Parts: sequence; structure tokens; C-alpha cells
Amino acid sequence: MDWSGVVLPTDHPGVTDPEYLARRNEIAEASAAWSSGPPPSIAYSPTEDGVWCAVSEALSRLHVEFAVSEYLEGAAALGLPVDHVPQLSWVSDRLEALTGWRVRAVPGLVPIRTFYGSLSERTFLSTQYVRHPSAPFYTPEPDVIHEMIGHANALASPRLAALYEAAGSASLRASNDAQLEEFSRVFWFTLEFGVAWEAGALRTYGAGLLSSFGEIQSFRGSALEAFEPSAMAQRTYDITAFQDVLFAAESFADAERSLHDYLDTFGR
Repeated sequence: MDWSGVVLPTDHPGVTDPEYLARRNEIAEASAAWSSGPPPSIAYSPTEDGVWCAVSEALSRLHVEFAVSEYLEGAAALGLPVDHVPQLSWVSDRLEALTGWRVRAVPGLVPIRTFYGSLSERTFLSTQYVRHPSAPFYTPEPDVIHEMIGHANALASPRLAALYEAAGSASLRASNDAQLEEFSRVFWFTLEFGVAWEAGALRTYGAGLLSSFGEIQSFRGSALEAFEPSAMAQRTYDITAFQDVLFAAESFADAERSLHDYLDTFGR
């Protein structure tokens, strides 16, 4: 994979930290050089392991209150370590045994069609870098904490993994950019920021909420609309702010059924 180097936005916590920038490039280059076989191993530093540990422990406690049971069962089955950043090769092997999924390393954001298309092949494209240590509970971009805690835990659930695969297959039927954008909005409001009622409380199955220390504690204050993929497809969103509107299903099973219906018919 071609890689020209890490470029961070001006408001990124690490943009003025030369050591962090060098480390990001080092990890990105290892991912970019990957061609086949297990994802490359990264020798994570004590600082990087410390960031993982702090965020992992904090989110694990919050998941008990805010995550749907299907996600919790997947997380328990996968068994991510708490005290160190897991290697993608280890996670990939665990997921393959549980749900038939694999993890592939990428240096950073990839074209959206590439990301979605890989899901149709039960392959999740994951970054390997860790967010800046000055802001352990915040990242303006997907890092390995978001990828593993938000997405890999979900992919360890057969039911959630099936939704990801169906989403990937549906994305391949988007005939133009406008249709792909509509699909992306539905993906955003479900597999990234989906919520559902369970045991009398609003809970989440979305990777974006499950991996966000701040937003997972505040999403119950968002305005709620009925779970309707056609409405999601027309709703714009801001990736830089907490979501002010969420689409709530009556249960995770209802969200699962409705989303499968949408994905199975999308683009046909």
C-alpha cells in the first residue's frame, strides 16, 4: 500500500509533538508494508500500553451500564487484554475462531468504498497506532483503541458480525457516490452510533459510542427518533461533535431485523 506519511489536523493533540509524529509514521510504515500473512507486530511502549490500560478499564466499567447484552457477550468471548495493547494478529486469530472474521492492518484512513467492501469479505481494516497520551480519553480519528474496543468486540458476536458482513455486501451495490453517502449515513446511525432499549434502559451497540469515554455517558440525553433506516439515510451528522439525534430501536433484536431488511434490499 502506498503511504506518503502521517499528516495530522492542526487541532490534533499530537500535531506539535515530534516524537509522537515520528512514532505514528513508524507504525504506519509497518502497516503499509504489509502484504500478506499475519498483521505486523508492533512493539508498543509502556506509555502506549498505559493509555490502552486506562481507557480499556474505564470503558469496561461503563459498558456494564450502557452496552447491549449482545455486545457484552462478544467482548467476553474475545477477551481483549486490559493491561497492554493487543497485537492485531492475536485479535485476528481469535475472531477467526469465533466468527470467521480477520483483521488487516492499514496505516490510516482508507477510501470508504475500500473499508466497506472489505467487510463483505469478513475482513476488518484496522489502524495500529495509539492516540496521544496527553488526551487518553479523546481521539479525533480512529485509533487501535476505537478499532478493537468498538469494532473487534462487536465482531466477536455472531449476530453483530453478520450485520457488518451484510453492510459490506450492501455497500458494493451502491451505484454512485450519492447512494454510497446514503448508505454511510445508515451505517453511522447503526453500527457506529446505534441505540436500543433493553431492560428498561437505552443502551448502545454502536462502535463510536462504545469506544468513547465521554459520549457513552451522555448519549441518553440525545434527542431520539424512531428506528427507520430511510430516515437515517437523509440525516446529516457532524463527526467532530457528540451526536444530538439518535435512532432508537425498541430492542436490539428489532434493530437487527430492521437493519438486515434494509441491507438486503439496498441497491437492488
